[in-house]
Amino acid sequence: MIEIDGSMHSGSGTLLRYAVALATLTREALHMTRIRAKRPKPGLRAQHLNAVTSCSAISGGQVEGAEVGSQEIVYRPGDALKGGDFEFDIGTAGSAAMAAFTLIPPCLFARKASRLTITGGLFQDFAPSFFHMQKVLVPLLQRMGANVRLDMLRPGYVPKGGGRLRMLVSPRRSPLKPLRMMAQGKVETIRGIALSSHLSEQAVSRRMADTCDAILKRRGYNPDIQIIEDSTAVQRGAALTLWGQTDRGCLLGADQAGKPGRKSEAIADFVALSLLKDLDTRATTDRYLADQLILFAALAAGTSEYTIPAVTEHVTANLWLVQKILGVEAHLEGKIVHVEGVGHVP
Repeated sequence: MIEIDGSMHSGSGTLLRYAVALATLTREALHMTRIRAKRPKPGLRAQHLNAVTSCSAISGGQVEGAEVGSQEIVYRPGDALKGGDFEFDIGTAGSAAMAAFTLIPPCLFARKASRLTITGGLFQDFAPSFFHMQKVLVPLLQRMGANVRLDMLRPGYVPKGGGRLRMLVSPRRSPLKPLRMMAQGKVETIRGIALSSHLSEQAVSRRMADTCDAILKRRGYNPDIQIIEDSTAVQRGAALTLWGQTDRGCLLGADQAGKPGRKSEAIADFVALSLLKDLDTRATTDRYLADQLILFAALAAGTSEYTIPAVTEHVTANLWLVQKILGVEAHLEGKIVHVEGVGHVP
């Protein structure tokens, strides 16, 4: 049984999601204690609980301690990843994007294609947005050989949630390819999406886009920002995502969701400056990809290397976790992530 102290390193819900995903793949039982012990509200929140129960559902597994607030679980994954159609509802505005992230590795090595519909929040603080996942993470996973597609069926925001995404994952019969991105290169394009729901009269999408455009043009960029005025969400809300692509194939993104009292111009200022800050470090990934890619690099066949803008607790925690569960060689050299993948096959 894999034994994990959930308070180690970052002590975040990311440890739980990674551990559950890897346990599902390796078919090893997982005992995790002190889950999110360092957080103001320790234990499982709705989105973390959903990650566990969803992995259990797609593998035919069993979970003890599967309730909101629980700081200890025993998860016994099932014997087979069959694939197929699944629907999951977080029940809150918890991140549906991060729930989807957790399910990508198991679904990549299922017996048949998986079609997942997840209901929850798609845009909120402290979780990468749906658009960042769709436009930045997924294209890099596709480069590694993962056949993943994401579609937004309806936006969802804090506090009501109600957003819906659909994810299609085709299975692989061979390991993922390693990812090597050591030089950032020259930025060729910067694109973005300025989304708002039920806020057309306030011109929120337009104001976010115009402010980003002005900031980026002062730095010599000519961004292409799509404006979306939505009327399908269950509440008002807004989100902004930018991503840049370089001539060396690097993708770096930045995003922020709206909330009461946060002005459109302030959102645009934060997102544009965040992207520029990560680009200025000459990193080949952004602050979110830095830790997200570690899981997939650990499953790939061969050495993945990339440069990150800063060393965070999430990075060190995820490197530690893949070492502990998969036994891979994973370490940092300054701001360069090195992961020698295990070459996982079904």
